[in-house]
Amino acid sequence: MGVSQRLKNRFRKFLQRPGTTVNLGPLSERLGPIEAREEALKELDDAALTDAARETADFTEICAVGREAARRTIGQRPYDVQLLGAMALLSGRVAEMATGEGKTLTATIAAYGHTRLGNGPVHVLTVNDYLARRDAEWMEPVYNLLGLSVGWVTEASTQEERREAYAADVTYVSVSEAGFDYLRDQLVTDVADRVQRELATAIVDEADSILIDEARVPMVLAGSVAVESDPVHEAADLVKSLRKGKDYEVAEDGRSVAFTEAGLKNIEEQLGGIDLYADDQVEHLSAVNVALHAHALLRRDVDYIVRNGTVELIDEMRGRVAQRRRWPDGLQAAVEAKEGLSATAEGEVLNTITVQAYIALYETVCGMTATAVHVGEQLREYFKLEVAVVPSNAPNIREDDPDRIYSAHDTRDEALVEEIKIAHDKGRPVLIGTLDVQASERLAEQLKAVGVPCQVLNAKNDAEEASIIAEAGAVGAVTVSTQMAGRGVDIRLGGSDEKDRERVVELGGLYVIGAGRHDSRRVDDQLRGRAGRQGDPGASVFFVSLEDELVSRHAGDILPGSPRMDMDGVVHDSQVDYAVEHAQRVAEGVNHEIHRNTWRYSVVIEQQRLLLAERRERLLTSEVAAIMLLEKSPEKAKETDEDVLSDSARAIALYHLDKLWADHLAYLSEVREGVHLRALGKLDPLDEFHRSAVPAFQELLIQVEARTIEAFEEVDLSDGWQPERSEIVRPNATWTYLVHDNPFGSELDRLIAAVGRRLTSGG
Repeated sequence: MGVSQRLKNRFRKFLQRPGTTVNLGPLSERLGPIEAREEALKELDDAALTDAARETADFTEICAVGREAARRTIGQRPYDVQLLGAMALLSGRVAEMATGEGKTLTATIAAYGHTRLGNGPVHVLTVNDYLARRDAEWMEPVYNLLGLSVGWVTEASTQEERREAYAADVTYVSVSEAGFDYLRDQLVTDVADRVQRELATAIVDEADSILIDEARVPMVLAGSVAVESDPVHEAADLVKSLRKGKDYEVAEDGRSVAFTEAGLKNIEEQLGGIDLYADDQVEHLSAVNVALHAHALLRRDVDYIVRNGTVELIDEMRGRVAQRRRWPDGLQAAVEAKEGLSATAEGEVLNTITVQAYIALYETVCGMTATAVHVGEQLREYFKLEVAVVPSNAPNIREDDPDRIYSAHDTRDEALVEEIKIAHDKGRPVLIGTLDVQASERLAEQLKAVGVPCQVLNAKNDAEEASIIAEAGAVGAVTVSTQMAGRGVDIRLGGSDEKDRERVVELGGLYVIGAGRHDSRRVDDQLRGRAGRQGDPGASVFFVSLEDELVSRHAGDILPGSPRMDMDGVVHDSQVDYAVEHAQRVAEGVNHEIHRNTWRYSVVIEQQRLLLAERRERLLTSEVAAIMLLEKSPEKAKETDEDVLSDSARAIALYHLDKLWADHLAYLSEVREGVHLRALGKLDPLDEFHRSAVPAFQELLIQVEARTIEAFEEVDLSDGWQPERSEIVRPNATWTYLVHDNPFGSELDRLIAAVGRRLTSGG
């Protein structure tokens, strides 16, 4: 049938698209030869196709064989654009492919290709457990016909299930679970206890979300430690009675809060007349401050929900529960206290790595997403990745209306409800994206009041996500959702079975409405992209209020005093249009600067972690510890049985290395939090951080050797090696969690944000 002239023309158009950083021309030239192989491959039986798949080792054959395997097993013949996306992934790039273009199958062909090119094993990193399991099970027949094994890992997987999954040619796993497994493997005392193999190739799904939005999130492995007291719960009871304006004041940006003199005096009296700023009251001062932050700034059903007796954090980029996340620095305990819940243990941090540093461990990284161009510069800066924009299979005919901007929330909400009701009465499916859980539930109540039934998808019912999204395109469906980024289910017109497709097409397709602009254009584009998939009709519009936090925080000073508006309350003022766009740019810029700042600090920590990991690997896999003891403690070493010396030297050295690293991480955390004070003294905080971090690490290396020798000389090895005799007791319980961004940032982050806003406003 040939590559149509229409498709060729659209390739040419995309090759010239501003912002595209990779020329797709050389890859698109392979499409003809790929298609030319199709008839010959159809003639092969399954066994012969599997044999051909095992012999293949170039892009053309990889795509041709992959296409035929998909056609036979799951009844889907990949489009040319899907093959173009697969070749972009095989070239080590981030493929931007519109929502609904079949990224799951694209990744499968790329994963198969990377194994054939000698880049295996391959990990397909997803944003959550659901997608990891779904995609692995869905694509398994394709992989099997291609002669490959596939596995998946979720939070519920046992150690043996994890080891088996990672032994497969291709493993689907959420980025957090993969990172947690890496951290656990870094602390084994026997190589056989590891579950992962080498980190060769990562195909990152929702690449902008994982590589940029999640990049600075630390993944943590913690161990149990005894806690004698809980001052945060006592402090939470004290701040409940405080009044805003009298006892404390909240900053204009809503990200910091401070006691007034009266409030401070009130707290000190309740604590028995102490001086909170005395040297011996640091713990109390910290506890009341963090309790005040939790009380005054964190909002239930916006920043977190309470479910099954626990506080669950909400990922603001996705509007859903952030699995196994905790806030740092006692903030988690403060929120638990605020809600009358018992505190969950933080434990001692045994090891940690950021998402960004973990992904950098892979030899080959590539990815795919619907929204990569906006963060192309950051992908290049942090990962040396280029973006390849892949055209859609069919032209996008979605109608994207200009924002409807209202002066106040009330008028915006009235107009929004009316717009939804009109579409619903006609039978047209509507998908509304809200900014948080609270807003989604408020809108659902408003719709109920005017007789419009709706499905609500937010952090409180995310288990029903797939079924709710699958039916969002049915006749008359109204779906209210927090952000759609990373919700990996297609919305088919007429419902999941498409039985009413033609009727919905006649009504104009899915109507997507954004109830407010997000801090990130990419998140808005993810929502918008739910309509108009695969050439379907559709429409989108955003309803914005000048009272929205994004606008008031980042553009309040440039809004006109009396903007022009029509009788319906819609603002028609070019200065206001500019202000809304400006607010979003500023928010993105501030977040980028905070990311860059965090990254600059994490570079030195990651360098130290890698150096220590190399040293640990030598201790674990060689006799280097025993050799050291023969040199440093020759008398005792020579009188010790050879096997006992080997076992005891390795165990003692590993224990002290791990313990000192945990202590070092705690020290660096303290330095990082306090270094902003030095910035006030005109010193470069990064330089000051390095001045503390580098010598501390050098001392750590010295102490590992010193403590190992000391422990060896003291332990009784007369009747064999017994770890408990030398007090080598590892935590009896370990757990993993992600450290959620402190919602207020550190003092330094707030300083950067303030400067960023001033610079952007001035520019």
